[in-house]
Amino acid sequence: MEATKHKRPKHKGSAKLFKNPILEKLTHTHIAAPLIIFTVISAILIYFGIVEKGFEVPSMILLFLGGLFFFTFIEYLMHRYLYHLPVTNPKREKFVYTMHGVHHDFPKDKDRLAMPPVLSLILATIFFVIYRSVMGDYAFGFLAGFLMGYTAYLGVHYSVHAFKVPNNFLKILWHHHSIHHYREPDKAFGVSSPLWDVIFRTMPRKAPVEQQSTH
Repeated sequence: MEATKHKRPKHKGSAKLFKNPILEKLTHTHIAAPLIIFTVISAILIYFGIVEKGFEVPSMILLFLGGLFFFTFIEYLMHRYLYHLPVTNPKREKFVYTMHGVHHDFPKDKDRLAMPPVLSLILATIFFVIYRSVMGDYAFGFLAGFLMGYTAYLGVHYSVHAFKVPNNFLKILWHHHSIHHYREPDKAFGVSSPLWDVIFRTMPRKAPVEQQSTH
């Protein structure tokens, strides 16, 4: 059973996820918050890597680009296998809906286009611990790029849902993601890039077309 059924989304309103008002409030995130938080953290990581750990700028740039690229892979995996986890019981259904299904039901809800900062900071810390244990001090530059990849993803995702399709090369991202929402929820999992959809053969079955409902 598909984690998020292909049903007609609502372009107005918002869903209530928790009865507890504090938890409910935490599920709403202004896009500026994570963009600022992770840009600042990335800058601090780069500064620390260069000034405190003695990395040369070219090395930091390569590590940064490596982390940025690796994020696109993690983004794809999470969207495909975690956010669209098959629903097999009520608890899993609640988890999937809270994490991502609500976004498919209310794709224009601007306060739910980003993960709550508290949760994303916890995940960032976990990734830092993993990267540091695997690559040592190289983790500073790598995580900086990884987090900026996340920041770029948030910017793209917010723009796709909040703004009209641009008349330039970026429109492919609007088309790609709108197909995932409005036509083929089991395809087009890449948001910041369709690269991994090409590699893992999850590109849309049909050619992208501009749809009025996504404007």
